[in-house]
Amino acid sequence: MIRIEHTNWTYPHAEQSSLRNLDLQISAGEFVILCGASGSGKSTALRLMNGLVPHFHDDGTLTGTVTVGGMITADTELDAIGLLTGTVLQHPRRQFFTDSVPEEVAFAMENFGVAPEEIRNRVTTAVADLSEGVPVGQRLRDLSGGQQQQVAITAATAHRPHLLLLDEPSSNLSADAVRRLTATLAELKARGVTIVVAEHRLRYLEDLVDRVIVMRDGAIDVEWTAAQFRAVPDDELAREGLRGVVAAVQLPVLPAAGPSIAGGIDASDVPEGQLELEAIRCRLGGRVVLDIDRIAFAAGTVTAIRGVNGAGKSTLARIVTGLQRSTGVVRLDGKALGARARQRASAIVMQDVQRQLFTDSVHAEIDLAALHTRAPQTEGILAALDLADLAERHPLSLSGGQQQRLVVAAVRVAGRRIVVFDEPSSGVDRRHLQSISDQIRRVAEDGSIVLLISHDDDLLALAADRQLTLTSAVPEPVSGVVAEATQSMSSKETR
Repeated sequence: MIRIEHTNWTYPHAEQSSLRNLDLQISAGEFVILCGASGSGKSTALRLMNGLVPHFHDDGTLTGTVTVGGMITADTELDAIGLLTGTVLQHPRRQFFTDSVPEEVAFAMENFGVAPEEIRNRVTTAVADLSEGVPVGQRLRDLSGGQQQQVAITAATAHRPHLLLLDEPSSNLSADAVRRLTATLAELKARGVTIVVAEHRLRYLEDLVDRVIVMRDGAIDVEWTAAQFRAVPDDELAREGLRGVVAAVQLPVLPAAGPSIAGGIDASDVPEGQLELEAIRCRLGGRVVLDIDRIAFAAGTVTAIRGVNGAGKSTLARIVTGLQRSTGVVRLDGKALGARARQRASAIVMQDVQRQLFTDSVHAEIDLAALHTRAPQTEGILAALDLADLAERHPLSLSGGQQQRLVVAAVRVAGRRIVVFDEPSSGVDRRHLQSISDQIRRVAEDGSIVLLISHDDDLLALAADRQLTLTSAVPEPVSGVVAEATQSMSSKETR
C-alpha cells in the first residue's frame, strides 16, 4: 500500500532535513502508529503519504521515491491521491471548506463525483452518528476544537478512502470522545482500511495497532510489533519520550454555581477571589453554550477547567480574556472590566497556536511578547522549553509541538494578570510535558490567575491545584438538521 524508499525532505530555509533516508513499507489493511518526540518527523511522514509533500509544500528539497497505492506521489495529481486517501490534521479547522457539518461531510464526495442520492444517504448516516457528541446544527467555527476534530474524521472517511492518515487525533478529545474515536477506527480497520496515526498518546490504540514505529531526528529509531508494544513497560516508553498509562487525576473542586457547573452550589456560598464572574450567559448559533451564576478564581493557583467536548471550556476562556461577547460581569480585584480591559490584562495559549505567531524568528516572537514587561530571563525560558537552539528559526517552520512550546514561552514572559492555557500539551511529547507544566506553575507563582483547559490527565497531575468541571448542553434533534442539509444539497443540484 505504502512504500517510502531512501527519502529525504528538507523544508525551505531549514538548516537540517526533517526526514533522513526514510525507508518504510506499510501493507494494505495494516494499522501503524508513528510516534516519537516533537520534531522527529511524524507529521512530515504523513505529508509524504498524502502527497502534500511535494505538491503543496513545493519549495523544499525531496529525494527518494514515495509510492502509495501503486502511484508515485511526486508524479501523480493531488486529486488522484486524495481519492485514495483521507487525512485528519492536528488542527482540523485548517482543512474545513464549508461552514456546516452536513456540507463538510458531503464536500469530498461532491468533488469526487459520488452520485447525489448516495451522498444524501451517507450524510444522513454520518450526521446521526456524530450527533451523540456534536451539535451538528451549529456552524463549524462555533464548535469546540474536539468537536471539530470529530467532524474532520467523519468528513475524511465519507468518500471511503483506502488509506486514512491521522495527526494527533486524540489531542483535543475528552475521554468519551476518545472512546468513540477508538470504536470508529476499529470499524474502519475491520473494513480493510489502511490506517496510519501520528500520536503521542499510545495506549488507547494498543488493541488495534499492528506495528508501532518510533521516529527520531527524521528516521526510524525503533520498531515494535503489536505484541512487543503491549509488553513494553512504562519506564521504557518514558526513556523513548513516549506517553504511557494515564492515571486518573483527583483534584479539589472549585466552588461555583450555575447550570453549566457540574456539582454546582448555591451562588451565595461561592467564596471571593481576585477574578470573579457573575451572571455569565453566552449564546452561539442560537444555543446557550455557557450559563454561569458565579465563579471566583484566586491568584497564584492553577485551576483546571474540565468537561466533555462542547461543554463551554474554550468559550469560558474567550469570555475571561475579552474575546467573546456575553452577558454578565467580569471583575478583576473588585473592578468590573470591559472586553478591551480584559484583553489588556490577559494572555492565552490557544488550541491552534499557529494563529498566535507573528514574527520571523523564535527569538523575535519572545521579544515581542516581552515588549512592555519586565520579563524574566528569556534565554532561560527558551532553554527550559528546549527552544534555545531554534532561536533563529522561523516559527512556522517548527513542528506543532515546538510551536506549542514557543507560545507557552511567550505567555510566560508577557507578565499578564490573567493567563489561560487552552490544551497547551496538544502535540507535546512526554519529556516536554514536564517543561510545559513547570512554566505553567511558574506563571502562577508570579501571582497570575491561571486557568488550564485540558483533557490531558498527565498534564493536570503535574500542573493543576484544583478543578472546575463544566457540563455539556442538551444536544439538538438530528432530524431537522439532516432535512435542512438534504434540501440544501438538492437545491445545489438544480442550480
